[in-house]
Amino acid sequence: MSRRHMLRDRASGGHARVTYVELFFDLVFVFAVTQLSHGLMAHPTLLGVVETGLLLMAVWWAWIFTAWVTNWLDPERAPVRIMLFVAMVVGMVMTMSIPKAFGDRGLVFALAFVAIQLGRSLFTAWAMRDHPFQSRNFIRISVWFATSGVLWIAGGLAEGGARLALWGGALALEYVSPALGFWTPGLGRARAEEWDVEGGHLAERCALFTIIALGESILVMGATTATLAWTPLVMAAFLAAFAGSLAMWWIYFSFTAEAASEAISHAKDPGRVAREAYTYIHLLPIAGVIVTAVGDEWTIHHPLGHTDLKTALAVIGGPFLFLLGGVLFKRAVFRSWPRAQVVGLAALAALAPLSLAVGPLVLSIATTAVLLGVSVREGLVRRSNARRLDV
Repeated sequence: MSRRHMLRDRASGGHARVTYVELFFDLVFVFAVTQLSHGLMAHPTLLGVVETGLLLMAVWWAWIFTAWVTNWLDPERAPVRIMLFVAMVVGMVMTMSIPKAFGDRGLVFALAFVAIQLGRSLFTAWAMRDHPFQSRNFIRISVWFATSGVLWIAGGLAEGGARLALWGGALALEYVSPALGFWTPGLGRARAEEWDVEGGHLAERCALFTIIALGESILVMGATTATLAWTPLVMAAFLAAFAGSLAMWWIYFSFTAEAASEAISHAKDPGRVAREAYTYIHLLPIAGVIVTAVGDEWTIHHPLGHTDLKTALAVIGGPFLFLLGGVLFKRAVFRSWPRAQVVGLAALAALAPLSLAVGPLVLSIATTAVLLGVSVREGLVRRSNARRLDV
């Protein structure tokens, strides 16, 4: 089979469909999100938040770069499919190492992460050899991943604060690389607007990862409620948590996902939009959903009484991150500020001074009310705009 046959066929028009192989690949990251949320529940300290945040950034980076690769390469082709299956196996090792990544499995996590990033990029550079620009770009990417890989492995061999610092440096290198066009000595840099990205496919892939995160929140609230006596307070906390997840789904999928997919498909520079909106910004709503799930678990367990600082930060911080991501995402894609979500951010910030004076259930209901308010307002705006277009 020639390398040309590994590429997706874009001649038929429309955006490339997400394949079953890609959905199967995503199952590894369902497990990863579960590991991250449980890790944050087990270590709700400042250090635990920093470590979980770093691991989330690594998990997201492994997933989003694979989504970029399958934007060009066809997962239905045997070599590409085998590459994804190998990445799944290594990804499972990485994910299973998450709970002890800052303990005795740090080197295992680092080696697995570097293997995914570097191996996938080298494979793509080979597979796209007949397309000099893209192949050269993935050679650049491989150089960056090899450089950061030294820090990842050194961090895996180190302990404590040294590991955190080395891994933080490795992530900083990787996260800054797209913004710098993966500049490499002798190869120069790539401009995002030159990337032949199929925006609709990438938008759909990121929407599916959002479903993964929301699915984890449903699992957390369901599993927690199932183990407790179903008192009116517990059920009220469950319903508030479920309504919050429903509101987040409504905000993202009813008012954002489809419109963003359409916008990026017709953008003059889809590479730039994809880099800003999906590679970078999209991590914020994902983090928001995960943090919200942690807050829901704590609230369902203890709906009344004193709201401690960790619960208040999770219950308010999760929706805040979600809406902040939505605001920045819409700004990157549509070049406008969504007023409903900006007002929602202000409302959540206003709850902060009151958070420690009310019980967890009251605080959860208040944040859910903000999310529901944003979803209702955006629905009204969307209807108004649709009527205006029909006139």
